[in-house]
Amino acid sequence: MTQDLDATTPAPAPAAAQRRPGSNLPEYSVGDLARALKRTIEDAYGLVRVRGEISQPKKHSSGHCYLRLKDETAVIEAVVWRGSMAKLAVKPEEGLEVIVQGRLTTYPGRSQYQLVIESMELAGEGALLKMLEERKRKLAAEGLFDSGRKRPIPFLPDVIGVITSPTGAVIRDILHRLAERFPRRVLLWPVAVQGDNAAAQVAAAIEGFNRLAPGGAVPRPDLLIVARGGGSLEDLMPFNEEIVVRAAANSRIPLISAVGHETDTTLIDHAADLRAPTPTAAAEKAVPVRAELLAQVMDCGRRLLNGAHRGLEDRRARLEGLARGLGDPRALLEAHAQRLDDRAERLGLAATSFLERRRTRVGELGARIRHPREKLADAAARLTLAARTLDGALRQSVTVARGRHDRVAARLSLRPVVIRIAEGGRRLEDLRPRLDRGLSKLTDDRAARLQALGQLLESYSYEGVLKRGYALVRGEDGQPLTRAAEATPGRAVSLVFHDGEAAATVDGGEPKPAARRAKDEKPAPKRVPVQGSLF
Repeated sequence: MTQDLDATTPAPAPAAAQRRPGSNLPEYSVGDLARALKRTIEDAYGLVRVRGEISQPKKHSSGHCYLRLKDETAVIEAVVWRGSMAKLAVKPEEGLEVIVQGRLTTYPGRSQYQLVIESMELAGEGALLKMLEERKRKLAAEGLFDSGRKRPIPFLPDVIGVITSPTGAVIRDILHRLAERFPRRVLLWPVAVQGDNAAAQVAAAIEGFNRLAPGGAVPRPDLLIVARGGGSLEDLMPFNEEIVVRAAANSRIPLISAVGHETDTTLIDHAADLRAPTPTAAAEKAVPVRAELLAQVMDCGRRLLNGAHRGLEDRRARLEGLARGLGDPRALLEAHAQRLDDRAERLGLAATSFLERRRTRVGELGARIRHPREKLADAAARLTLAARTLDGALRQSVTVARGRHDRVAARLSLRPVVIRIAEGGRRLEDLRPRLDRGLSKLTDDRAARLQALGQLLESYSYEGVLKRGYALVRGEDGQPLTRAAEATPGRAVSLVFHDGEAAATVDGGEPKPAARRAKDEKPAPKRVPVQGSLF
């Protein structure tokens, strides 16, 4: 593309730009400046190729894909529009190193520039192998390559489904090899084996064969072969796509993969039930050699006949030997017949003897048995004796019970109760005066104790102390002054006596000594309180 505008050449000023009086610089609005930058960048970089690593790819619900291209020094925002996503040879994946082609533009809404990608390819074989290795680890982690999922290949399938190109040499090699070994019915599902649509077609073919109903108009294959000739790593990429690998792993029909040559390995090889190094080898693994199979069957038949013949001969010889070891059946029967006659004669004699012995035994037992009249007489005597004994015991039991009842009746008389009631009445009369005396004494004791406690309470009151000549000093707040330091000079106080209060002011002078008692003055007699002094 020819570029008429250099990247360093500023865009012409919009017509709406105004010049400030006294200045040669035009004034731009934000929108004008953003559009000018957009035109400059798009004109200078209308078509570019950029190599970098994909970071944070995000597919929007609208179908657009937003990503970043980065290297060791910088990051560029990029976008792939929905129409271009289907045309990309490589789908954007995290950490994939690619070469993209597109145009550079700006997004005025965020004041940023971005690359609009139109095509994408891998940046060398190393990046492709890295992508395949990461995809292999991902699919293996999901269990798609587990050996437990693989199905056994049928020994002699009736119908074989082949998924490959209809025009290549692969299908001819497979058909030729099958015809040589064991002709079978082959169903070809033509697909593209390279290009952008190859992966989708191969996956659709596998799923299509699996959707065929058994016994339908189109027979369902007993075995599938996915085949392709050799090629470069890029040519074999459709068989490394995730959609193909998943279709092979989910196939209910046993599948043989035959992609590339002996040294080529694709991801479908790990998901298939069996891998063949070449398409021709796949045909060989699919069916046995008919001639070899016929020869083997004939050999097995011959061996079976020989074995059966030898078995019959061995059994005939053994039977003849056993027959020689047996005696004459007629002689054996005659001996047994004579033994039977002897046993029959002895049985008749034994029966007659047995009956005589039993008859004699019955006679002996009959002589030992007593007459029923004697037994009845003995039973009557025992019954009379038992009746007499029972009558005496009954009379004695009645006498004992009558005596016990008389004693119990005497104990149940009302006389003891009347006596106990009379005694209780006398005790109640004796307790009444004692109760009156006790109540009077308890009342007197409680009154004396109450009077003593009243006197003690009166002696504890500070009013009693005031009557003895003491005074209570209170401040302006009505609280008593308990220390001399609180009586500051000039402080107004009130003196509380036993008969009233008097206002006073502290003068702050030195305390005066108490006046001596006159010699002829007699001391007041000491009052002896009834209760003990509190001070």
